[in-house]
Amino acid sequence: MIKQWTLDETAHAGPEHLDPAFVAGFDRKQGRPDPAEDLAVLAGLGVGETATVVDLAAGTGQFALAAAKRFRRVVAVDVSPAMQEYLRARATDAGLSNIEFAQAGFLSYDHSGPPADAVYTRHALHQLPDFWKALALDRIAAMLRPGGVLRLHDLIFDFRPHEADEILDAWLDGAADDQAGGYTREDYAEHLRTEHSTFRWLLEPMLTAAGFEIVDTHFRGSIYGAYTCRKP
Repeated sequence: MIKQWTLDETAHAGPEHLDPAFVAGFDRKQGRPDPAEDLAVLAGLGVGETATVVDLAAGTGQFALAAAKRFRRVVAVDVSPAMQEYLRARATDAGLSNIEFAQAGFLSYDHSGPPADAVYTRHALHQLPDFWKALALDRIAAMLRPGGVLRLHDLIFDFRPHEADEILDAWLDGAADDQAGGYTREDYAEHLRTEHSTFRWLLEPMLTAAGFEIVDTHFRGSIYGAYTCRKP
């Protein structure tokens, strides 16, 4: 149930993610990340063909479409009507009938049916301030079966506060020049000013507090983290 004090996730998603024109070019901008490694991680932890997998903040469906070819039931969750419409069309074109769609967010998606075997989310949890991240992770744990897996990618800071200037300046220096083909220096700066990426040493206690066991952690540089977690 959405309460009066619940955060409006649509307002925090960024207006560009609600714009059909932006959504149409989103895959090119984000670089079409290959979901093969994530699927292999889930399979290695016992998520099999009969599984139910929830993709939170599914976007244009880079993961959800691949997962639907592997698992029995995939639920693609996103707060953006434009993202949901785009993904529906892609699923139809691909002849995939086992993807369910839910226009909702981390704080509003209500899982139905058997508990999920796995939850996947990529580069979206940072849209929530830390208080709401903790609530979101608790809700994710509640929708998973015992032994279920959370696969989390995000912009997570693996450095101490006094290192911020050096590391973030280097990150901005490596940004793309073309806004249509990647994230630019201004995109990164806007992310830092208006979104809520958190430190690794703050996120990991949230995962533990939600009841997760952190199975594996991998960082690319000091900015991008991937977590594999299991619900005991």
